[in-house]
Amino acid sequence: MKTLPFPEEQEDEESALIKTVGWVSAGLGAVALGLFIGREIRQRYKFNRRTPYDFYSHAGDETDVEVGLGI
Repeated sequence: MKTLPFPEEQEDEESALIKTVGWVSAGLGAVALGLFIGREIRQRYKFNRRTPYDFYSHAGDETDVEVGLGI
């Protein structure tokens, strides 16, 4: 039987490390995708639920906008 230059146990440890890194990166990718999709859905929901006041540029502002009005 031929001896391998690297022990087999080391391959198992490396394989476990690579699998762990792969699962963590896949999980982070899924979280990022979920956040992006959730943000898009929320923006579309808010856009479709606009009131007539939302069509005006400063609708609902508490402060007075008098700059540039010539008053």
